Amino acid sequence: MNSLIDELKIILHGVWQRRWLAMAVAWVVALIGWLVVAIIPNSYESSARILVAVNDVVPDPVSNPMDQQRRFDQLKDSIASERNLQQVVVTAGIVDAAADDRARASAAADLQKNTKITTTPNNGIDITVTLGGGGRSNAENAAMVTRVVEAMIAQFRDSGIRDGAADAQQSIRFLDQQILETQTKLTQAESARAGFESRNLGMLPGIGSPSARIDAARAELTQIETQIIALNGQIAATPPSSPGGGIGSTGVGVARQQLASAEAELAGMRARGLTGQHPDVIALLSQISALRAQAAREGGGGGGSISNPVYAGLVAQRNALNARRAQLAAEVAQINARRIQEPAVAAEYDRLNRDYNVLKDQNDRLVARREQLRLRGAAESTADAVRITVLDPPSVPTTPSAPNKPLLLIGVLFAALGAGGAAAFAISQVQGTYATAARLARASGLPVLGSVTEILTAELQAHRRKRLTRFVAAGGGLAGLCVVLLAVEFFQRSTVG
Repeated sequence: MNSLIDELKIILHGVWQRRWLAMAVAWVVALIGWLVVAIIPNSYESSARILVAVNDVVPDPVSNPMDQQRRFDQLKDSIASERNLQQVVVTAGIVDAAADDRARASAAADLQKNTKITTTPNNGIDITVTLGGGGRSNAENAAMVTRVVEAMIAQFRDSGIRDGAADAQQSIRFLDQQILETQTKLTQAESARAGFESRNLGMLPGIGSPSARIDAARAELTQIETQIIALNGQIAATPPSSPGGGIGSTGVGVARQQLASAEAELAGMRARGLTGQHPDVIALLSQISALRAQAAREGGGGGGSISNPVYAGLVAQRNALNARRAQLAAEVAQINARRIQEPAVAAEYDRLNRDYNVLKDQNDRLVARREQLRLRGAAESTADAVRITVLDPPSVPTTPSAPNKPLLLIGVLFAALGAGGAAAFAISQVQGTYATAARLARASGLPVLGSVTEILTAELQAHRRKRLTRFVAAGGGLAGLCVVLLAVEFFQRSTVG
């Protein structure tokens, strides 16, 4: 322990012997350090807190909470966007309104680096801007940073409404293009379906499909069979003629009257454009053939008996039903011949209908979505779609946020003293002098017989006191200069605000 204390005393003695060197180094380091601190510009910070509420003026049926969060994030990112900051630097006066785009972009980039945007719960946003230098005084920078935050909030409010309406218009233009393409495809699908229906009339699913027509024809055939059986019974029980010659001898026979009526009805059908393939025409022609045979049997003169009109009518009905039965049988055979194509035709028709319905639903949804966006764009342009509430207005800084110059000035002072002491210690270790006889003995390896004590005379003591006074004055001057610099710094701070 004693040896350690002795070594410490030796080090301090060596530094003290070179105290003027230490003082000179301390002054040089202090002056350089204080000059650097003075050159560093003061930065001033202003902060504000706003509340952003995204309102659904026109509710969107397909929206979800994630859409509102995405909208909030977009608004938050737009605060410090380059486009907005280029307007802010002009509004706040960082650059002149006549500056070119390059100068605005450069100022906006610098401002973007010194802007911090953070979110708080319940859609709150904290805006913090730091500004310094730029050839402006401390007071100018302090006032400038407040104007910057105010301009950022104002620009954010304007751009939030403008961008919302612009986004809606952009979405509407995109939807218009999609609707045009969908309507073109829908028209093509309608044409394809109509053409398919005209080519495959009578084979499509529904009332006129082959299966439905066969079922209807079979049901009608069953009814006709039942009616023919009933007529056969009535015909068997009805005499074909009756005695007497009144009508048969003096006038026209019943069969002839019915024939004339049937021929008149046939002429009317042909006048309406019905062809010989029409079922009603075929049945009427069969009835006319039967009536002509009956009219031939009636003859032209009187006799002892006349034709029974009831019998003739029953026969005519039976002949018509037979003709209709033959027609239905032929139709069923024709349908059965074509029925093997029905599944493929039905499948193709279903596909065409499905494509048409899909395109129609898509078109309806796009049209509804476009109308929704049109209303939303109009609402965001006129209504309070994005409400911005300033919770904490931009703060007005009175002291620099950085750097902490008083602390730096004191730090430079202690660093200078340390540098002076280190320089004196280094020199003492390099020079070959020994403070004690023991140190000399250890260094030379030879025994030291004795040492001579320095005797201080009155003159030497007075000289040393004078030099000590000068050394203390030099050290006090260094500390005093530091105090003066601190006073100047605090005075400059007091002039801001």
